[in-house]
Amino acid sequence: MKDRKQRRGNERNNPKRSNRGKEYSKELETSEVEENNFVFGHHASVEALQAGRGNKLFIQEDAHGDKINQLKSLAKEQAVPVKWVPKQKLDTLSDGGVHQGIVLGITPYEYLTLEDLLAKTTSEEAPFLLILDSLEDPHNFGSILRTADASGVSGVIIPKHRSVGITPVVTKASTGAVEYVPIARVTNLAQSIKQLKDAGYWIFGTDMEGTDYRQWTVTGPIALIIGNEGKGMSAGLKKEVDEMLTIPMTGYVQSLNAGVAAGLLMYEVFRKRSEL
Repeated sequence: MKDRKQRRGNERNNPKRSNRGKEYSKELETSEVEENNFVFGHHASVEALQAGRGNKLFIQEDAHGDKINQLKSLAKEQAVPVKWVPKQKLDTLSDGGVHQGIVLGITPYEYLTLEDLLAKTTSEEAPFLLILDSLEDPHNFGSILRTADASGVSGVIIPKHRSVGITPVVTKASTGAVEYVPIARVTNLAQSIKQLKDAGYWIFGTDMEGTDYRQWTVTGPIALIIGNEGKGMSAGLKKEVDEMLTIPMTGYVQSLNAGVAAGLLMYEVFRKRSEL
């Protein structure tokens, strides 16, 4: 690994953004806030209700069964009003998603700051954080959150701009894991990584060339960067990495889906840190 102190002395991080970039970021942020008003599907709705985020439950007018009864009971406990509506109404609210006859109006998702996330992990001997570098596919994000919850990841960090946030599709793909995995949203990933280093974290990235992930040393506080689905890790973040990891492949297609790669690496940490 490189000498961290020497690298920090040579660092320069003074990004400039065009007005067009700022406008795009503002539009993306606004659209995410609007989308966050609803989640759909049974699991996502149950978890959101149990987390106290529901404010109105919409159920398809001809729906019935144990799952519907469970939701009605949860809504009653949380003093959330229930409205029976036609399927077309649910199609509109879920933007054509697979809603299973259930849509829940919710309060906006409350992201943590990086400081909040670090405070949550202070009691852990060896916290493990994921840093998602401009992930765009909500299904990938939801899948990663689901695996993060299952494998004991301490928290996830995402950038505020040009990245998918907590949308209804992400929530449904995570099968409710979004309510359990702490998520911090930050303005500048590079600056956040420097804060993590100051807090004692080792930073790992993923690339075609690097240390075989099976030789990965996972002791102490660590953070793993998962790159964008198409472009991989940004050049700026590569400069901040302490060690690159690679996943050996023998097939003709020399790349893995971001969610699959992240899942494999999360469970490698889980495997190495768990006693049989």
